[in-house]
Amino acid sequence: MRVTLVYSDSLAAYDLGPDHPFRPERFTRAVEMMHKRDLIGPNGMRVVMPTPATDEDLLRVHDADYIKVVKDLSASPRTLWPRHGIGPGDTPAFAGMHDASALVAGAAITAIREVLDGRADRAFNIAGGLHHAHRDRAAGFCVYNDPAVGIAWALDRDPGLRVAYVDIDAHHGDGVQEAFWNEPRVLTVSMHESGRYLFPGTGFETETGGPDAPGSALNVPMPPYAGDSEYARAFAERVKPAVRAFAPDLLVTQNGADAHRADPLTTLGLTLRGYSALVESLVELSTEVTQGRMVAHGGGGYAWEDTVPRAWTALAYSLLGRPVPADLIAEE
Repeated sequence: MRVTLVYSDSLAAYDLGPDHPFRPERFTRAVEMMHKRDLIGPNGMRVVMPTPATDEDLLRVHDADYIKVVKDLSASPRTLWPRHGIGPGDTPAFAGMHDASALVAGAAITAIREVLDGRADRAFNIAGGLHHAHRDRAAGFCVYNDPAVGIAWALDRDPGLRVAYVDIDAHHGDGVQEAFWNEPRVLTVSMHESGRYLFPGTGFETETGGPDAPGSALNVPMPPYAGDSEYARAFAERVKPAVRAFAPDLLVTQNGADAHRADPLTTLGLTLRGYSALVESLVELSTEVTQGRMVAHGGGGYAWEDTVPRAWTALAYSLLGRPVPADLIAEE
């Protein structure tokens, strides 16, 4: 199985600060772990450097005024007055923010291009998955919505393409749903802790798509402490039939690891074994419905020292079609 890892050390420039929970170490440590396990290189994933998204790429998803604000705050990050969701709080401004965010968004385009051009069967944008960014504002640690930017680029390139987006992050993939709310060529699916209990407070079963795309959104809110069996059942009964019926040409996934029971910002109950089984189900679904064409993104995950790197290394094994070693997902 040909798998591309879209990666550069420069992606770690997307850094909201040393005291912020959204740490770049969640993916840099994962990449280190993958190297140690021979998952990268001649016997594993081929590394491709990302190129930054252009303003034209970003404008498919974001407003021009918002992009200008991001650039302005990148040059003057000490501004205390919040603008378009950027400022003190969840998504603080930092020097070079636009360039760092555009590189993450460009990595999503690079990953999709690798698959659509036939150079890879699957691709992994490990630093991506910033699914909360909206058309005109940042939110939830996310400045530019890289999954949406990548999908929008693909639709512009091939207007006949059908894309299924499946998001297993603990938080609702609200920004991606918003971007394609009225787009019948995109199915957005989100499994997440119910918005009754967790940010962003959306993602209810009644949210099913816009007037020109009824049924294009599927939300599967999970109750607090939902664990491996509940996730497996919800995926089998809700997600898999919906994706099969949609019959996409490409599967795009957001693989946040914050539904794990050790995550400090959520109250779900997945184990590493359960997470690994869930991402393996996504890979198997891509084999069934898209001839294996799949683009995976990282996402959330705040137990960054150990849990998230192990989870995303398990995902790399699955993308490569290899069994996940028991020691990688063993827990006390």
